[in-house]
Amino acid sequence: MRSKMFVAAAVAALSFACAAHAQPAAGASSAERVRAHMTFLASDLLEGREAGTRGFDIAANYAAAQFAQLGLKPAGDAGTYFQTTPMVSYRAADQGKVTLRDARGAETPLAAGQDFMISSNPSQAELKVAAPLVFVGYGVVAPERGRDDYKGLNVKGKIVVALDGAPRAFQSEERAYYRSARTKRLEAEKRGAVGFVTIYTPTTEKMRPFAESAKHWRNWNMTWRAPAGGPFVVAPKTPGLATLSVPGAQKLFAGSKVPLDQIYAAAQTPEGVTPRFALPGRLSVEARTELTDSESRNVAALLEGSDPALKAETVVLSAHLDHEGVRDDAKPGEDRIYNGALDNAGGVATTFEVARAFVESGRRPKRSVLFLLVTAEEKGLVGAEYFARNMGALNAVANVNLDMPILIYDFTDVVAFGADRSSIGPAVRRAAGRVGVALSGDPLPDEGLFTRSDHYRFVEVGVPSVFLMTGFQNGGEAKFTGFLKDCYHKVCDDLSQPIDYAAGAKFARINYQIARELADGDERPSWNKGDFFGGKFGDGRRAADR
Repeated sequence: MRSKMFVAAAVAALSFACAAHAQPAAGASSAERVRAHMTFLASDLLEGREAGTRGFDIAANYAAAQFAQLGLKPAGDAGTYFQTTPMVSYRAADQGKVTLRDARGAETPLAAGQDFMISSNPSQAELKVAAPLVFVGYGVVAPERGRDDYKGLNVKGKIVVALDGAPRAFQSEERAYYRSARTKRLEAEKRGAVGFVTIYTPTTEKMRPFAESAKHWRNWNMTWRAPAGGPFVVAPKTPGLATLSVPGAQKLFAGSKVPLDQIYAAAQTPEGVTPRFALPGRLSVEARTELTDSESRNVAALLEGSDPALKAETVVLSAHLDHEGVRDDAKPGEDRIYNGALDNAGGVATTFEVARAFVESGRRPKRSVLFLLVTAEEKGLVGAEYFARNMGALNAVANVNLDMPILIYDFTDVVAFGADRSSIGPAVRRAAGRVGVALSGDPLPDEGLFTRSDHYRFVEVGVPSVFLMTGFQNGGEAKFTGFLKDCYHKVCDDLSQPIDYAAGAKFARINYQIARELADGDERPSWNKGDFFGGKFGDGRRAADR
């Protein structure tokens, strides 16, 4: 039955591909090809394209068919377009138990779904931790700024409690780095903490209401499996234990030397420096995790460079192929499929158009160009991380990432995350000028977008990268923020939205212009001297603890 369904899907995929080839190469036909790709990828047939499912596999087969028809070389395993990605899938087995014990020994159970969300753990099916608590503010250690939120505190053998987010005064991409849970837990692990608890702030509540997040406590998470067979885990000695709501945090801070409201007020100042101290009492956490080995695939296709020397260097264009799958809690008659039209059928469709532009230009680039559609972005950038840390002989010199262009308005500006950190910046500015769009700064610094898409996994292994977001001009602010509020990771991100396919074609053009210049440039893309991320990751190391 499964093979018959794949055959049917392949026939459907080829019919879409043939329709695209029938169009002449022009702006209007590019928009129609974007429409055709999105119509297939965001159809109910693909059941939300969740990593490891039949729907994702259909999408991967479709993508391979597109690359094959363009004449691109398979760049996956054993002469195929597919890189097998071994993974561990994990989720909370139940809602867990979190109990606060005060200095007198009185116990206060916290309420699951109201006060806390339990964390799942890919390396331990059963986890019990009971320890004293230490509040570390944002938990930021930034030597370049002379800041250490652990200074004067002893967290060895204790549970670290930290505010979600990072100080507003930090540059937005650096702020994203410091707000990352990975970054924070690594610092806690270095100091011997036995667990990590994140607490919501009023800003977090405004962006991601706790009650909405708590509905998804049973969602599957993923990480990739290392060659030895175990799951890849960051800071394994300091696991994430739970996330507390604002009311839950108030219970944690009851009787503390500084009231939580005062902490929140200090956190909202530009530098976000708060009092830091041992909290009264102890916290006991019990968490059970359901674990299973799983597997998915990245899709990779290569356009080999023309220059005998430079073709050994590769510019990677990436986009995530997966989305959220289907709702478990849908009632009869309700839409249950997360189609992911903008997130990220639009990014994949425009990647196909960039590949077509390279092929139909009639001129091979000097450097090789790899078109990479990754799995499990929605599970934590897993497919991109597996690829970036298992590139073998591939010499990736730059990454251009296409993720969730908001194609419901004619954008006239873009935000180029990461561009000004490397020699990619001038190429982005020239590309934007040729296509006639402006460059704007990050309009959503609280969201930490720089670390939330696949390009960041390339940054972490030292590869200069850029990720374009459609900007806020020409009515874009209302459209973009409206999408985030109403349809991001919801079933209404489907083809019923007023999608502007011409905007998709324009998004493809600007990314093609960037990739083309990077592939043809005389100099290898490089980090700017003294850049923050170049300093953190730019020596090309592939450290397992990052």
